[in-house]
Amino acid sequence: MIDFTAALFGIILLSPFFVIIIIVLSIVNKGKPFFFQQRPGKNGQLFTLVKFRTMNEKKDEQGQLLPDMQRLTKTGAFLRKYSLDELSNLWNVLIGDMSLIGPRPLLKEYLPLYSEKQAKRHDICSGVTGWAQINGRNAISWQQKFELDVWYVENLSFSLDMKIFFQTMKKIFQTHNVNASEELTMEWFNGGN
Repeated sequence: MIDFTAALFGIILLSPFFVIIIIVLSIVNKGKPFFFQQRPGKNGQLFTLVKFRTMNEKKDEQGQLLPDMQRLTKTGAFLRKYSLDELSNLWNVLIGDMSLIGPRPLLKEYLPLYSEKQAKRHDICSGVTGWAQINGRNAISWQQKFELDVWYVENLSFSLDMKIFFQTMKKIFQTHNVNASEELTMEWFNGGN
């Protein structure tokens, strides 16, 4: 109920920003302001994640998408810097696919690669932000990320959620540790640990 109320309030409060972002991204991305992708949530059940589109769909001669670095638009880089691309996740919270706080939903391709311990991250709903996000985000290793996610699941509390929420607000304006080195996304997870 808290998630639903907060998401609804957030969408209403931020609606002017949503409108501006949608208009700008519609122009930059030729009428495609949103990015939709299947991601695993609670119990590994798939849902459609909604994000603002930060990359174009340019492909090479073989029809393969170009590397992220070459597809990220200037508008997309700005949105990522301030985590604005994830504001649209509030819709996922509103309809019950996600929670405000929890482990970030990763790619469905990773599901069979998790160890039994790592899979605990799916014992609860995925979140817009989480313990791993305020403790390094993409600047930490996969092992560290999973350890933080599992620790959160095992120590879940309202006070911890409040700490994560306020730390997230602080880090959005600091914009450090958003990406690992010069890469735009985390390296591919191949299993292990």
